[in-house]
Amino acid sequence: MSSVSKTARVATPHAAPQTSVSPTSVSPTSVSPTSVSPTSAAPTAQSHAAAKSKKTGKLHKGPSLWYTAPALIFFGVFALIPLVGVLVLSFTTWDGLGAITFNGIGNWVRMFQDPLVMNAFKLTIILTIVSWAVQTPICILLGTFMAGTQKYRAFLAVFYFLPLLFSSTAVAITWKNLLDPNFGVGKAFGIGWLAHNWLGDPKTALWTVIFVVSWCFIPLHSLLYQGAVRQIPQTMYEAATIDGAGPIRQFFSITLPQLKYTFATDSTLMIVGSLTYFDLVYVMIGGGPGNATRILPLDMYLKGFKSYDMGGASVVGVIILALGIAVSLILNKVSGSDKMESQMEGA
Repeated sequence: MSSVSKTARVATPHAAPQTSVSPTSVSPTSVSPTSVSPTSAAPTAQSHAAAKSKKTGKLHKGPSLWYTAPALIFFGVFALIPLVGVLVLSFTTWDGLGAITFNGIGNWVRMFQDPLVMNAFKLTIILTIVSWAVQTPICILLGTFMAGTQKYRAFLAVFYFLPLLFSSTAVAITWKNLLDPNFGVGKAFGIGWLAHNWLGDPKTALWTVIFVVSWCFIPLHSLLYQGAVRQIPQTMYEAATIDGAGPIRQFFSITLPQLKYTFATDSTLMIVGSLTYFDLVYVMIGGGPGNATRILPLDMYLKGFKSYDMGGASVVGVIILALGIAVSLILNKVSGSDKMESQMEGA
């Protein structure tokens, strides 16, 4: 017994020290209440979506494509189906009432050999280019002016936007009466040059139409530039002011470069819109005098509903569509609008 106790006493110093756990070894923050949050334990909608994407092998982001179904159906019924119908009619002979007969490319050959169509094409190009050249600088200047914070600018903007409240028919009738050489403004106030028969003279009829078109649509395009100018970060102007740049230098060095994408979008709307002017020209002058203002949209109407040549009118319609698509693609490619970057402050 004494030997056992002695052995125990000898073995005790060599025994493994007992690990002590002090009160501070496990701090209150080592296992915090937020280390296992209630939301981490519960499955979320994102976890369900991730699990579903792993099963299907596809990762879906954003809203479902089914949300676009109503717009696609509307576009298909009222745009694509009529477009296909016009394209089919361009290869047929039809007077609008009788039987439709297929004649191949006969309508296309006939239209491209028709001097009226070629003249209408030339007038449409002139109208498009000149109206764009007239409207664009005026719209940029007006949009920049109206983007200011001064109260008098907002007051003047009301008058600038008045043409937007009138229909094209009302505008055409008003200007037709104002420019009448017998009882118009020139005759009433005794202004000789204004009493000229602007719409009755073949040399001035098209330019008068361009003036009225520009007057009618400048407010709309100015509104686009006004919104774009207000999106330019003010810090750019403040930095330019500190560097000593005046208003003119700021306009050419800051405002114009920042309007690059707006310029591309607005030019597309302006040019494509010029290819569809019909009501204003038809009501104001009807394509005359002679064929001095017979542009493509008006020529299409006259061929289809006056001459009952639906096949030829469909060819003209397809030409207008092709011009519009070509202009849009070219402007998007040249301007680089397919690679637009944010111009907002901090982006």
